[in-house]
Parts: sequence; C-alpha cells; structure tokens
Amino acid sequence: MKIAFVVQRYGLEINGGAELHCRWVAEHMQKYGPVEVLTSRAFDYITWRDHYPEGEEVVNGIPVRRFSVARPRNPEKFGRIQNHILNDEHAEKDELAWLEEEGPTSPSLIRFIQKHERDYDFFIFFSYRYYHSYWGIHTVPHKSILVPTAEHDPVIHLKLFRDLFRKPRAFVYNSEEERRMIQTLSQNQDITGLVVGVGTELPPAASAERFRQAYGIPGPYMIYIGRIDENKGCHKLFEYFLWFKEDVGTPLKLVLVGKSVLKIPNHPDIHHLGYLPEQDKFDALSGAELLVMPSFYESLSMVTLEAWAMGKPVLANAKCEVLKGQCLRSNGGLYYENYGEFREALRLLLASPPLSRAMGANGRKYYFENYTWEIIEQKYLTILNRLGAKP
Repeated sequence: MKIAFVVQRYGLEINGGAELHCRWVAEHMQKYGPVEVLTSRAFDYITWRDHYPEGEEVVNGIPVRRFSVARPRNPEKFGRIQNHILNDEHAEKDELAWLEEEGPTSPSLIRFIQKHERDYDFFIFFSYRYYHSYWGIHTVPHKSILVPTAEHDPVIHLKLFRDLFRKPRAFVYNSEEERRMIQTLSQNQDITGLVVGVGTELPPAASAERFRQAYGIPGPYMIYIGRIDENKGCHKLFEYFLWFKEDVGTPLKLVLVGKSVLKIPNHPDIHHLGYLPEQDKFDALSGAELLVMPSFYESLSMVTLEAWAMGKPVLANAKCEVLKGQCLRSNGGLYYENYGEFREALRLLLASPPLSRAMGANGRKYYFENYTWEIIEQKYLTILNRLGAKP
C-alpha cells in the first residue's frame, strides 16, 4: 500500500495548523507502508510565493515532491473576489475564480497526480478549501480521502464545496461537530468517515521552574498558544483579560506564545514570548494555571489536546462549537460567550485549585483515551481497510 499525502505546504519550519497535522500523520503512517508527500513550494500562506526548491527532498525520512505555484496570490484581488462571492449573487465561475486566488495554484501538482495515479493506492488530501484538494479530488475521486480541517467559515457554504464533499471515497474528520456540519451541508452520510483527529508529540518531561527561570515570569499565569490574530479571538482576549484585572485585582499574568499579526496591549502582566521551541512550550504549559482558547473557528485545536495531555484545564470560547463540544465531552474545561461568563469561569478556576486539578485530570484522561498516536494510527488503518487496502 502506497499513500500520497497532499497538502498546501510542508516543512519542519511550518509549526501549526493542517500542515503540521499532515506531517505528523504522514510520519506515523510510514511504518505501515510507503508514504510520500505532494505539496507546493510555498512557505508563506498569504502569497503562496515559491520558497522551497522545486523537485524532491526527504524530510524526516519521507520523500517530499514540491511543485511550483503558477502565480502568487494577490491579496487585494483575493479580498475583492471573496467579498463578492460572500455578499452578492454570483455564478459558479465566480467561485472557481475565488479558488484560483485562494491557491496555492499549482497545475503541475494536479498534472502529476493525473499522470501518476496508478503509482499510489490512495491520496489523502488535507484542508478542503484549497486548490490542491479541490482539483486533486476531482482528478482521482475513487482514490481520494479528505481530511477537511473545516471550521464554521462562511466559504464552506459555497456550492463548489457542497459538491466537493460528495466526491471523496472517505473522510477523516477532526471532531463530531465538523462531521455534523459537513454532513448537514452536503448530505454525504453514505460516504465512509470516522472522527479521528490527531495525536501530539509529548516530551519525556516538562519543567515549570525551568520555564520561569528562562523567561523571568514569576507568579500565576494563564497561557495562550497559537497565532495572535483577530480571527483567533485575541482582540477579545486582551479586552477581557484587562477588564478581569481591574474587576478582580488578581496578580494573574497572560503569557502569549506564537507569532503576532495583531497589536498587543502594552501591559506589565501581558508577556508575548513569540515562537518557542517545543520543549519550552511544554515547560510553559506545565507552569500555567490554565490554557485559554478564545478562537471562534477551530476544527480540532491541537494545543487544547496538548494542554489536556499535560493535565491543564482549558477556558474556551463557547462560540466555537468544536471547543465547547470538546470541553463537554472531556469535562476538562469551562467556556464563555461574553465577558461576564469569562470573568466567572476564570475566577472559579483560580479560586478552586481542587476543581482546576480535577478538570485537568479529566482532560488528561480524555486525551489518552482518544488521541494517543496508537489510537490515531489504528483509525487511519480502519478507514484504509474499509476501502479495501491491505497494509
């Protein structure tokens, strides 16, 4: 059995989202048979401009074939087309024009799939909304498995995606909420699909004291890990945190880990550390009172699983159905829709260490029952076996 993983960009430097999800799954599945990755040369997800050399290389033992992007994305043009298709009456050709701008537009990748279809038993496509998945699945629908990584994003309602969701042989969903959303949109319940998600790479040990000494952060703190962006709800997080400080008079700090594309308030109790190495990230998690996840849109949230694996409770945005659902299923966190709920949930977690520890323990149990790599691998093998593959 030979599998091609097809994803918009790929590399050790890409440390989040569907791309990291794809890399981890590919690396874990190579023990069951030959695996290759087909991807673009892009590194920057805003322009998709070619960055990596064209051709083949080996990344962590996996052959990776990179294909040129025909033209970089024009963000201004992309914004105009997206506004049109989301707000005005439009034709299918307008949606296809949006897809061309969404990118990464790599016809050579699609031609390779068409020419070498017989070389692979299955093609596993990551992220439904990009050029490679749409045209790749149309090229080899009978050999395609889609990992949608879908969120409650307005573009999911476009006709071209409702049609796309009826074409693959199988789906690998990240959550019950994602499966329900896609099946409601496309009525594709007859297509094989499992809720799988992704595992995570945990360090042998983590040290809160090592983190505090390295970064000079004493006292209690809650942590946010991810892209610091308005779309991730970070503007509301800053607002709510500063209001909470005024209301409660707590020494609590907010530690931010990740790249920022949003102005961060200048406050002595807000610490932006930027990107951290994996060990430092887990050290930071181990010392935190809790993880806060303010995002409106998630298909799974790997960092939430990492926090639970470390025995930490989570405070999540209830307007994200996936985060709320994960908190309810795990009993590993609380959630909020407005500032009043944020204040009371956070105050409860800080004021009741036994409750906080119990929720962290519940989250850890949930992680080890559902998201270890052994479980994830077996779910992928179950899907492949249902489709007739023999590892």
